[in-house]
Amino acid sequence: MLVSIAQFQLFFLVFTRVIAILVQIPVFGASAVPNQIKIGLAFVLSMVVMPWQPLPAEAEAMPWVLFAVGIGRELLVGILAGFSASLVFGAFQIAGSLMDLSTGFSAGQMFNPALGEVGSSMSQFFSIMAILYFLIINGHHSFLMGLQMTFTLLPVNQALPELTYERLLIMTNGMILTGIQIAMPVLGALLLTDLTLGLLSRVAPQIQVFFLGMPVKIWVGLIGLALAFGYLLPVIRDLLQNMGPRMLEILGG
Repeated sequence: MLVSIAQFQLFFLVFTRVIAILVQIPVFGASAVPNQIKIGLAFVLSMVVMPWQPLPAEAEAMPWVLFAVGIGRELLVGILAGFSASLVFGAFQIAGSLMDLSTGFSAGQMFNPALGEVGSSMSQFFSIMAILYFLIINGHHSFLMGLQMTFTLLPVNQALPELTYERLLIMTNGMILTGIQIAMPVLGALLLTDLTLGLLSRVAPQIQVFFLGMPVKIWVGLIGLALAFGYLLPVIRDLLQNMGPRMLEILGG
């Protein structure tokens, strides 16, 4: 079967948007995932989401200058949609980093294979937990539906709508606030621990509060996280399940 140049150009534009979205999601685009897998997955998804309407061999192809502009347009759309989806995992990383800073785990840094960067214990726990829970609740289905809906909202090789930076800033601010809210129960318990240790140092100055406080804060942080985890699961589930609609929200959907 002959494939016209116009058909190839259309498919390549779809492929560009899909791979620009995939590489930003830790589940699909982590550094531990081989590049061949990423490219192959993007190729298969492009074949699925693209409405296959074979063009005749004599169909007129786009000029290469307009084709290059179209590639840049699809890259921009994919980067924006993928960034909005990755903000969900960023919220969990922020929550873990705040807990690490308060408990003292931030002193020990190690490589996080899920995100491909260096992080501390609690941030790694939250990122890996979010990825596993994302797969358990079929969050990847919501993500793939959102990926397909981006082509309905913004068809390939069409003019972009007005994209304002306010929408991007609002979504980023919301994810930062969500990360702080997730960490708030543990942070509150650690704040009370600090106040207690401060009063103890005034009552009994001979006690080495600094050395006593390190293991105490670690235990309080772990126990507080264990007690609050049941209340956090609905919040985590809602964040992961709404990943698809969030991708459309940043594009004006």
